[in-house]
Amino acid sequence: MFPKLFEYSWFVIHTYGFLLAVGFISGLYVSARAAQREDINPSKVYDLGLYIAISSLIGAKLLLIITEFEYYSQNPAEIFSLATLRSGGVYYGGFLLAVIVGVSLVHYQKLPVWKMTDIFSPGIALGQSIGRLGCFSAGCCYGRPTTSVFGATFRNPYSHDAVGVPLNIALHPTQLYEAATNLAIFLILWTVLKKRKFQGHLIFYSTSRFVIEFFRGDPERGFVLDGLFSTSQFISLLLLGFATILYWRLKRQPIQNRAR
Repeated sequence: MFPKLFEYSWFVIHTYGFLLAVGFISGLYVSARAAQREDINPSKVYDLGLYIAISSLIGAKLLLIITEFEYYSQNPAEIFSLATLRSGGVYYGGFLLAVIVGVSLVHYQKLPVWKMTDIFSPGIALGQSIGRLGCFSAGCCYGRPTTSVFGATFRNPYSHDAVGVPLNIALHPTQLYEAATNLAIFLILWTVLKKRKFQGHLIFYSTSRFVIEFFRGDPERGFVLDGLFSTSQFISLLLLGFATILYWRLKRQPIQNRAR
């Protein structure tokens, strides 16, 4: 749609990268506000945010390489190519590694694990919502062809060359589907956090991502079980089961115990 925000000679600001940065900063700000409200020093959130951002970028790229292992094994130089570096990668890879790094650092700093999870959840949802607008502007993570009135048609050759999005064909705007659902998740989580109840970010996101994957049309997602599910759908099912068990266990505990 609008892959380049600014271009002058060799200097280019890509809309995707810009919105990704806006999403990260906005999500971090929201999490810092939530921390302040929960009597946690906001500087702890900003410190953790830096490590989470780095680990999420690495994790997203790693899962991209895993899902496209056949291609990268035959073209190892492409791992460090500009196209791979520019790619956003696979969200779940970034999310999972960020969770591992984040929880490890929270334990190391002796912070309340579940309270920190509550604090970061709304910011993650908001950041993801804004980031998906960047996907839409770049044309990546595109949907299947559709005759629906909601179909979006990409016409920019640069987007086609960069991410392979089909041109002049109405496609499901799956990027906007995700942006809208993540915005709704953010609003739900922010309201729930005010009421001091345990969050269900993984339940909400895993469910919405599983459904939206059926409308995705980009082939570089990896598939499991003989193509029955995409890699993200399979991970969604695993996380949904884990999150549901965790949710009901923690829901039975008093709020003060959940903070530990």
